[in-house]
Amino acid sequence: MGFFSAIKKIFGGAEGAAAPETQADINAVASAPEGGQAAPTPADASSASHPLAAGPAGEALTLRLREAEPRLSVWLGIVLEDVDEAGDLLWQRLSFLLRALDAPEAEAQNFVRDFQGWLARMDYRQVEEFRSELQYRLALALDMEDEEDERNRLFLKISQGLSRTREQFAKGLDALFAGHGELNDAFWEELEELFIMADLGYEPSIELVERLKERARKEKVTQSVKVRELLMAEVEEIFRAPRRIAAVNPPEVVLMIGVNGVGKTTTIAKLAHRDRMQGKKVMIAAADTFRAAAIEQLQVWAERVGALFHARTAGSDPAAVAYEAMDRALQEGVDVLYVDTAGRLQTKVNLMEELSKIRQVLGKKHAGAPHRTILVIDATTGQNALSQTKLFKEAAGIDELIITKLDGTAKGGVAIAVAMQHHLPITYVGLGEKMEDLRPFSGADYARALLGARADA
Repeated sequence: MGFFSAIKKIFGGAEGAAAPETQADINAVASAPEGGQAAPTPADASSASHPLAAGPAGEALTLRLREAEPRLSVWLGIVLEDVDEAGDLLWQRLSFLLRALDAPEAEAQNFVRDFQGWLARMDYRQVEEFRSELQYRLALALDMEDEEDERNRLFLKISQGLSRTREQFAKGLDALFAGHGELNDAFWEELEELFIMADLGYEPSIELVERLKERARKEKVTQSVKVRELLMAEVEEIFRAPRRIAAVNPPEVVLMIGVNGVGKTTTIAKLAHRDRMQGKKVMIAAADTFRAAAIEQLQVWAERVGALFHARTAGSDPAAVAYEAMDRALQEGVDVLYVDTAGRLQTKVNLMEELSKIRQVLGKKHAGAPHRTILVIDATTGQNALSQTKLFKEAAGIDELIITKLDGTAKGGVAIAVAMQHHLPITYVGLGEKMEDLRPFSGADYARALLGARADA
């Protein structure tokens, strides 16, 4: 259900339906489950456990939700008032909000049940410990991630993550613009040096300066102060991803590649978590069989996010693991299968042979698989990330990139370099350790955050 459908539900009912004429009608619309039946709770199927639906508290809550600013964070703030910890009141309020937002009853029950299980596994009790995670899950489950509040939160996250890079880069730009009036060779040379210091690398820095020169010529820009706007537009253009066919023959198979230590295991878990919150059945296959610890870590994460898990003992043939997981995914009606692979780079030949064999067995078992190959790179490695991308692109082919640890680096410029050199879309960025910290990548947000712009600019 999209954001505007949610607003329509709270502020005017379903399309084509007559608007409620009395407060009693409003309360009935807000509290009644589908089909007019008494609503079971996730923990107890009796309608008595939903006192908010029919009582004065439900009426008051309905009115407040209808009168509130139509934003998920505001609605959540209302239902969490006076709720300090996990318990019956939290589940009643959460179920009430989901029904008010027109979530199907079965999905609402599953959502609350999954969240209860997650809290138990994480041993969280206080609302302040899990509120951010709860809002993130609601945004995914209700398809509200694109609402203004979520976009602002994402921009803030990216801006915070790039703070160390921006501290060097934006200050350097300010000094450069202040020290030059007319555009000349000295200005472009200093700008090139600044790009290199921001870890764009030598060749990408030269290319970016040439692009800016050409853009300045076409737009008849002669003053250095105007180059900031040109740079912002050029960075957005670099990150603009080409259109591609998203439809797949289910299950969708995603091959995950990347060297050890880049955060590939937790990234798989975060991707699986996003899919689970969107109602998909997910399986994770541990085809990195050369490290027993990798298998164990992946299994722990699969259990945490509620995904199926398939593995063999350490040292098994990775292609055999992939084949068995593919067979099981087909039999069990899985929506998305993530296949982890080893991250050894000792010899390019071995890497190519292993990944090629995995691809072959997946494709033989399921036509079109793998549908996506995602390379995970670590922003803190700077120029090493560029060489890793080149190697894996040659060895396995890459469809998209995920950049992790962007929140802890002064080398955030590597994202521009890797996108420019390899013409690959960046789909997600890692901005922290929490599940919610893997966020969709926005080239426009990245450009504004890197160059010191505001979220509303």
